[in-house]
Amino acid sequence: MWLIFTAVIAVMFILDIWVFNRKSHEIRFREALTSTLVWVGLALVFNGGVWYYLGRAKALEFLTGYIIEESLSVDNLFVFIMIFSYFRVSRAHQPKILKWGIIGALVMRGIFIVVGIGLLERFHWMIYLFGAVLVYTGFKMAFGAEEKIEPEKNLLVRLVRRFVPITKRISGDRFFIKKGGILAATPLFLTLVVVESSDLIFAVDSIPAVLAVTHDPFIVYSSNVFAIMGLRSLYYLLAHVMEMFAYLKLGVSFILAFVGAKMLLVDLVEIPLHFSLGVIIGTLAISIFISVTITGRKKHRAHEKP
Repeated sequence: MWLIFTAVIAVMFILDIWVFNRKSHEIRFREALTSTLVWVGLALVFNGGVWYYLGRAKALEFLTGYIIEESLSVDNLFVFIMIFSYFRVSRAHQPKILKWGIIGALVMRGIFIVVGIGLLERFHWMIYLFGAVLVYTGFKMAFGAEEKIEPEKNLLVRLVRRFVPITKRISGDRFFIKKGGILAATPLFLTLVVVESSDLIFAVDSIPAVLAVTHDPFIVYSSNVFAIMGLRSLYYLLAHVMEMFAYLKLGVSFILAFVGAKMLLVDLVEIPLHFSLGVIIGTLAISIFISVTITGRKKHRAHEKP
Protein backbone atom coordinates (compact mmCIF):
# COMPACT_ATOMS: atom_id res chain seq x y z
CA MET A 1 0.00 0.00 0.00
CA TRP A 2 2.94 2.36 0.62
CA LEU A 3 4.19 1.64 -2.91
CA ILE A 4 0.73 2.16 -4.44
CA PHE A 5 0.24 5.36 -2.47
CA THR A 6 3.65 6.75 -3.44
CA ALA A 7 3.14 5.91 -7.11
CA VAL A 8 -0.34 7.49 -7.26
CA ILE A 9 0.75 10.69 -5.52
CA ALA A 10 3.95 10.99 -7.56
CA VAL A 11 2.12 10.65 -10.89
CA MET A 12 -0.71 13.01 -9.89
CA PHE A 13 1.73 15.50 -8.41
CA ILE A 14 3.74 15.70 -11.63
CA LEU A 15 0.59 16.02 -13.75
CA ASP A 16 -1.09 18.58 -11.52
CA ILE A 17 1.91 20.75 -10.66
CA TRP A 18 4.30 20.51 -13.60
CA VAL A 19 2.09 19.58 -16.58
CA PHE A 20 -1.40 21.10 -16.32
CA ASN A 21 -0.30 24.04 -14.15
CA ARG A 22 3.25 24.57 -15.33
CA LYS A 23 2.70 28.23 -16.26
CA SER A 24 1.32 30.79 -13.84
CA HIS A 25 -2.29 31.58 -14.66
CA GLU A 26 -5.50 32.46 -12.93
CA ILE A 27 -7.45 29.32 -12.05
CA ARG A 28 -11.11 29.78 -12.94
CA PHE A 29 -14.07 28.27 -11.10
CA ARG A 30 -14.67 25.48 -13.63
CA GLU A 31 -11.01 24.39 -13.59
CA ALA A 32 -10.97 24.48 -9.79
CA LEU A 33 -14.19 22.44 -9.60
CA THR A 34 -12.83 19.81 -12.00
CA SER A 35 -9.53 19.52 -10.13
CA THR A 36 -11.30 19.31 -6.76
CA LEU A 37 -13.61 16.54 -7.98
CA VAL A 38 -10.60 14.64 -9.38
CA TRP A 39 -8.73 14.77 -6.06
CA VAL A 40 -11.79 13.87 -3.98
CA GLY A 41 -12.64 11.02 -6.37
CA LEU A 42 -9.05 9.78 -6.26
CA ALA A 43 -9.09 9.82 -2.45
CA LEU A 44 -12.32 7.79 -2.41
CA VAL A 45 -10.92 5.28 -4.92
CA PHE A 46 -7.79 4.96 -2.80
CA ASN A 47 -10.00 4.46 0.24
CA GLY A 48 -11.61 1.58 -1.63
CA GLY A 49 -8.14 0.10 -2.09
CA VAL A 50 -7.48 0.48 1.63
CA TRP A 51 -10.73 -1.38 2.32
CA TYR A 52 -9.80 -4.18 -0.09
CA TYR A 53 -6.22 -4.67 1.14
CA LEU A 54 -6.33 -3.59 4.79
CA GLY A 55 -9.95 -4.11 5.80
CA ARG A 56 -13.02 -2.12 6.79
CA ALA A 57 -11.58 -0.67 10.01
CA LYS A 58 -8.58 0.91 8.25
CA ALA A 59 -10.79 2.22 5.46
CA LEU A 60 -13.04 3.89 8.04
CA GLU A 61 -9.98 5.41 9.73
CA PHE A 62 -8.72 6.77 6.40
CA LEU A 63 -12.09 8.27 5.48
CA THR A 64 -12.51 9.89 8.91
CA GLY A 65 -8.97 11.28 8.84
CA TYR A 66 -9.43 12.58 5.31
CA ILE A 67 -12.70 14.36 6.12
CA ILE A 68 -11.16 15.90 9.26
CA GLU A 69 -8.22 17.22 7.24
CA GLU A 70 -10.47 18.57 4.49
CA SER A 71 -12.69 20.35 6.99
CA LEU A 72 -9.71 21.86 8.84
CA SER A 73 -8.33 23.01 5.48
CA VAL A 74 -11.22 25.47 5.25
CA ASP A 75 -9.67 27.55 8.03
CA ASN A 76 -6.38 27.51 6.10
CA LEU A 77 -8.19 28.91 3.08
CA PHE A 78 -9.55 31.90 4.99
CA VAL A 79 -6.01 32.70 6.15
CA PHE A 80 -4.54 32.25 2.66
CA ILE A 81 -7.04 34.75 1.28
CA MET A 82 -5.97 37.31 3.89
CA ILE A 83 -2.27 36.67 3.20
CA PHE A 84 -2.64 37.13 -0.55
CA SER A 85 -4.72 40.25 0.02
CA TYR A 86 -2.11 41.72 2.38
CA PHE A 87 0.75 41.23 -0.09
CA ARG A 88 -1.48 42.16 -3.06
CA VAL A 89 -0.65 38.96 -4.92
CA SER A 90 -2.63 38.62 -8.15
CA ARG A 91 -4.70 35.50 -8.87
CA ALA A 92 -2.28 34.60 -11.67
CA HIS A 93 0.66 34.34 -9.25
CA GLN A 94 -1.13 32.63 -6.37
CA PRO A 95 -0.92 29.08 -7.85
CA LYS A 96 2.90 29.10 -7.80
CA ILE A 97 2.97 30.10 -4.14
CA LEU A 98 0.43 27.42 -3.27
CA LYS A 99 2.40 24.85 -5.29
CA TRP A 100 5.58 25.37 -3.26
CA GLY A 101 3.49 25.72 -0.12
CA ILE A 102 2.08 22.24 -0.74
CA ILE A 103 5.59 20.80 -1.17
CA GLY A 104 6.65 22.34 2.15
CA ALA A 105 3.47 21.12 3.83
CA LEU A 106 4.07 17.52 2.72
CA VAL A 107 7.52 17.56 4.34
CA MET A 108 6.38 19.27 7.54
CA ARG A 109 3.35 17.01 8.00
CA GLY A 110 5.57 13.94 7.61
CA ILE A 111 7.88 15.19 10.37
CA PHE A 112 4.96 16.10 12.64
CA ILE A 113 3.35 12.70 12.17
CA VAL A 114 6.55 10.80 13.05
CA VAL A 115 7.12 12.97 16.12
CA GLY A 116 3.45 12.86 17.19
CA ILE A 117 3.13 9.08 16.95
CA GLY A 118 6.48 8.65 18.72
CA LEU A 119 5.33 10.85 21.60
CA LEU A 120 2.00 9.06 21.98
CA GLU A 121 3.66 5.63 21.97
CA ARG A 122 6.23 6.64 24.61
CA PHE A 123 4.16 9.00 26.75
CA HIS A 124 0.46 8.14 27.03
CA TRP A 125 -0.26 11.37 28.90
CA MET A 126 0.55 13.31 25.70
CA ILE A 127 -2.87 12.34 24.37
CA TYR A 128 -4.43 14.55 27.08
CA LEU A 129 -2.18 17.43 26.04
CA PHE A 130 -3.14 17.02 22.38
CA GLY A 131 -6.81 16.82 23.34
CA ALA A 132 -6.59 19.98 25.45
CA VAL A 133 -4.90 21.84 22.58
CA LEU A 134 -7.70 20.85 20.19
CA VAL A 135 -10.47 21.84 22.61
CA TYR A 136 -8.78 25.20 23.26
CA THR A 137 -8.25 25.82 19.54
CA GLY A 138 -11.86 24.96 18.76
CA PHE A 139 -13.12 27.30 21.49
CA LYS A 140 -10.78 30.09 20.34
CA MET A 141 -11.83 29.63 16.69
CA ALA A 142 -15.51 29.89 17.62
CA PHE A 143 -15.46 32.69 20.18
CA GLY A 144 -12.08 34.39 19.81
CA ALA A 145 -11.40 37.62 17.98
CA GLU A 146 -11.02 37.56 14.21
CA GLU A 147 -7.51 36.49 13.29
CA LYS A 148 -5.32 39.26 11.87
CA ILE A 149 -2.46 38.84 9.44
CA GLU A 150 0.63 40.70 10.67
CA PRO A 151 3.60 39.44 8.59
CA GLU A 152 5.96 42.03 10.05
CA LYS A 153 5.64 40.28 13.43
CA ASN A 154 6.32 36.85 11.86
CA LEU A 155 9.64 35.48 13.12
CA LEU A 156 10.55 33.84 9.79
CA VAL A 157 9.75 37.03 7.86
CA ARG A 158 11.95 39.05 10.20
CA LEU A 159 14.81 36.57 9.76
CA VAL A 160 14.47 36.72 5.96
CA ARG A 161 14.43 40.52 6.01
CA ARG A 162 17.53 40.55 8.20
CA PHE A 163 19.68 38.33 6.01
CA VAL A 164 18.18 38.68 2.50
CA PRO A 165 17.62 41.90 0.50
CA ILE A 166 13.94 42.35 -0.37
CA THR A 167 12.58 44.17 -3.42
CA LYS A 168 9.55 46.42 -3.07
CA ARG A 169 7.86 45.31 -6.28
CA ILE A 170 6.71 41.93 -7.58
CA SER A 171 8.67 40.82 -10.67
CA GLY A 172 6.40 38.42 -12.55
CA ASP A 173 6.13 35.11 -10.70
CA ARG A 174 9.77 35.01 -9.58
CA PHE A 175 10.79 34.51 -5.97
CA PHE A 176 14.32 35.89 -6.51
CA ILE A 177 15.86 38.41 -8.90
CA LYS A 178 19.29 39.97 -9.35
CA LYS A 179 19.35 43.63 -8.35
CA GLY A 180 22.62 45.48 -8.83
CA GLY A 181 24.47 42.19 -9.04
CA ILE A 182 22.97 41.04 -5.72
CA LEU A 183 20.41 38.26 -5.39
CA ALA A 184 17.28 39.69 -3.78
CA ALA A 185 13.97 38.13 -2.75
CA THR A 186 10.67 39.47 -4.07
CA PRO A 187 7.44 40.01 -2.09
CA LEU A 188 6.24 36.70 -3.54
CA PHE A 189 8.94 34.90 -1.55
CA LEU A 190 7.85 36.69 1.63
CA THR A 191 4.30 35.59 0.87
CA LEU A 192 5.49 31.98 0.56
CA VAL A 193 7.29 32.26 3.91
CA VAL A 194 4.08 33.46 5.60
CA VAL A 195 2.03 30.70 3.92
CA GLU A 196 4.51 28.04 5.09
CA SER A 197 4.61 29.38 8.64
CA SER A 198 0.80 29.47 8.81
CA ASP A 199 0.64 25.85 7.64
CA LEU A 200 3.14 24.96 10.36
CA ILE A 201 0.70 26.38 12.91
CA PHE A 202 -2.24 24.53 11.33
CA ALA A 203 -0.29 21.27 11.47
CA VAL A 204 -0.21 21.60 15.28
CA ASP A 205 -4.01 21.22 15.20
CA SER A 206 -4.57 18.90 12.25
CA ILE A 207 -2.06 16.17 13.10
CA PRO A 208 -3.34 15.61 16.69
CA ALA A 209 -6.89 15.61 15.28
CA VAL A 210 -6.09 12.67 12.98
CA LEU A 211 -4.09 10.95 15.72
CA ALA A 212 -7.34 10.87 17.70
CA VAL A 213 -8.64 8.56 14.96
CA THR A 214 -5.63 6.28 14.43
CA HIS A 215 -1.93 5.91 15.23
CA ASP A 216 -1.21 4.04 12.00
CA PRO A 217 1.48 6.13 10.21
CA PHE A 218 0.25 5.03 6.78
CA ILE A 219 -3.36 6.04 7.40
CA VAL A 220 -2.41 9.33 9.07
CA TYR A 221 0.05 10.41 6.37
CA SER A 222 -1.93 9.22 3.34
CA SER A 223 -5.14 10.93 4.50
CA ASN A 224 -3.14 14.12 5.15
CA VAL A 225 -1.46 14.03 1.75
CA PHE A 226 -4.68 13.52 -0.20
CA ALA A 227 -6.27 16.45 1.65
CA ILE A 228 -3.21 18.69 1.11
CA MET A 229 -2.85 17.82 -2.58
CA GLY A 230 -6.43 18.92 -3.19
CA LEU A 231 -6.02 22.06 -1.11
CA ARG A 232 -4.96 24.33 -3.98
CA SER A 233 -7.95 23.54 -6.19
CA LEU A 234 -10.25 23.71 -3.14
CA TYR A 235 -8.88 27.19 -2.42
CA TYR A 236 -9.85 28.48 -5.85
CA LEU A 237 -13.20 26.70 -5.71
CA LEU A 238 -14.18 28.27 -2.38
CA ALA A 239 -12.55 31.64 -3.09
CA HIS A 240 -15.37 32.36 -5.54
CA VAL A 241 -18.13 31.44 -3.07
CA MET A 242 -16.47 31.92 0.32
CA GLU A 243 -19.12 34.40 1.46
CA MET A 244 -21.71 31.61 1.19
CA PHE A 245 -20.02 29.58 3.95
CA ALA A 246 -19.94 32.13 6.75
CA TYR A 247 -20.89 29.58 9.42
CA LEU A 248 -18.68 26.76 8.22
CA LYS A 249 -15.92 27.95 10.54
CA LEU A 250 -18.19 27.33 13.54
CA GLY A 251 -18.71 23.78 12.33
CA VAL A 252 -14.97 23.26 12.01
CA SER A 253 -14.42 24.64 15.53
CA PHE A 254 -17.00 22.16 16.90
CA ILE A 255 -15.22 19.30 15.10
CA LEU A 256 -11.92 20.33 16.70
CA ALA A 257 -13.52 20.49 20.14
CA PHE A 258 -15.27 17.13 19.62
CA VAL A 259 -12.06 15.38 18.54
CA GLY A 260 -10.20 16.98 21.43
CA ALA A 261 -12.85 15.81 23.90
CA LYS A 262 -12.58 12.31 22.43
CA MET A 263 -8.85 12.31 23.20
CA LEU A 264 -9.42 13.59 26.74
CA LEU A 265 -11.99 10.85 27.41
CA VAL A 266 -10.03 8.05 25.74
CA ASP A 267 -9.46 6.16 29.02
CA LEU A 268 -13.03 6.64 30.27
CA VAL A 269 -15.33 6.30 27.27
CA GLU A 270 -14.68 4.51 23.99
CA ILE A 271 -16.37 6.47 21.21
CA PRO A 272 -16.87 4.22 18.15
CA LEU A 273 -15.18 5.43 14.98
CA HIS A 274 -18.37 5.25 12.92
CA PHE A 275 -20.08 7.50 15.49
CA SER A 276 -17.24 10.02 15.24
CA LEU A 277 -17.48 9.96 11.44
CA GLY A 278 -21.23 10.56 11.66
CA VAL A 279 -20.75 13.53 14.00
CA ILE A 280 -18.11 15.08 11.71
CA ILE A 281 -20.14 14.65 8.50
CA GLY A 282 -23.33 15.79 10.23
CA THR A 283 -21.65 18.90 11.63
CA LEU A 284 -20.27 19.87 8.23
CA ALA A 285 -23.63 19.27 6.54
CA ILE A 286 -25.54 21.34 9.12
CA SER A 287 -23.06 24.24 9.09
CA ILE A 288 -23.07 24.33 5.27
CA PHE A 289 -26.88 24.19 5.17
CA ILE A 290 -27.22 27.01 7.71
CA SER A 291 -24.59 29.11 5.90
CA VAL A 292 -26.23 28.74 2.51
CA THR A 293 -29.73 29.31 3.89
CA ILE A 294 -28.90 32.44 5.87
CA THR A 295 -26.71 33.86 3.09
CA GLY A 296 -29.49 33.27 0.57
CA ARG A 297 -32.04 35.05 2.80
CA LYS A 298 -29.72 38.04 3.27
CA LYS A 299 -29.18 38.37 -0.48
CA HIS A 300 -32.92 38.07 -1.07
CA ARG A 301 -33.66 40.83 1.46
CA ALA A 302 -30.93 43.02 -0.07
CA HIS A 303 -32.55 42.67 -3.50
CA GLU A 304 -35.99 43.50 -2.10
CA LYS A 305 -34.81 46.82 -0.62
CA PRO A 306 -35.57 49.81 -2.85
